[in-house]
Amino acid sequence: MPNSKEIYILAIESSCDDTSAAVLHNRKMLSNVVATQRIHEEYGGVVPELASRAHQKNIVPLVHQALAKANIDKKLVSAIAFTRGPGLMGSLLVGTSFAKSLSLGLQLPLIEVNHMEAHILAHFIEEPGKTPPSFPFLALTISGGHTQIVLVRDYFQMEVLGETLDDAVGEAFDKSAKLMGLPYPGGPLIDQYAKDGDPEKFPFPIPKVDGLNFSFSGLKTSILYFLQRESQRDPDFVTRERNHICASIQHTIVRILMEKLTLASAQTGIKEIAVGGGVSANSGIREALRNAENELGWKVHIPKLEYCTDNAGMIGIVGYLKYLQGRFTDLGVTALARYSINSGN
Repeated sequence: MPNSKEIYILAIESSCDDTSAAVLHNRKMLSNVVATQRIHEEYGGVVPELASRAHQKNIVPLVHQALAKANIDKKLVSAIAFTRGPGLMGSLLVGTSFAKSLSLGLQLPLIEVNHMEAHILAHFIEEPGKTPPSFPFLALTISGGHTQIVLVRDYFQMEVLGETLDDAVGEAFDKSAKLMGLPYPGGPLIDQYAKDGDPEKFPFPIPKVDGLNFSFSGLKTSILYFLQRESQRDPDFVTRERNHICASIQHTIVRILMEKLTLASAQTGIKEIAVGGGVSANSGIREALRNAENELGWKVHIPKLEYCTDNAGMIGIVGYLKYLQGRFTDLGVTALARYSINSGN
């Protein structure tokens, strides 16, 4: 086994519709390659069966590409890290089965990774001029499938303080975009059009949810009724007011997130905040977090864009941290579509 100064982790991510492979040397990223599945765009959302087939097609070439880009031989690899869950079962099975086979074939330790923990711990990838969060900190994990506020006491000591009771924030963006006739994925398009709109032109209701939990289904319904009502009066309403509608939707979603995060900070007394997940790429959320640094005295950590969306780099950093602690997985491991934070190995 390599010494602690020379740990190379080969990481695999296949939780949804992006196949990814990465190589880390300790905390430093040597390669992080992603194959995005465009086929789902014509269906308006991810089709699980098509996703798993695409993973089967992509995974071997991507692993070869990651090793070549990192310029290392597979014999130097210290361990194989992979996403065990949560995610789409068919997609997870492809990555899990491949990682197990590779581990067996190369006689290397196997390390399972929780996808949501990886979004949080991506902040510990070595970056020039970047300081990782100090424990304890609050993590806001926001993606197409998850919305959570997590208290992070240590690398693998996490507690979910609040989460969505229905739709995730990414779903709220994408479903709102679909109601406006925008193509999938619609979240980035709402962000784009919102830049040229008035965020307060069309006020939408803020859901009343106890504690630190979230709800977005009611917001989606109110947007649906609003668009139906205004379009009946004026068939060109959505086209003409698109920028303002997008800005108003984004403003409302950002406000929901920030109100809960502010409450969590007040309740815990923690002002160190880290954001992760695909929706953390949203410019409105990033701006609100930066404003909070000045207004609330927070210290905010926002990841590079490549570490926001699903990628194997974040799987690799968790693999490295678990390697240091000897937290390995046996070959009997199975994929888990539901896999809560801090519940596994």
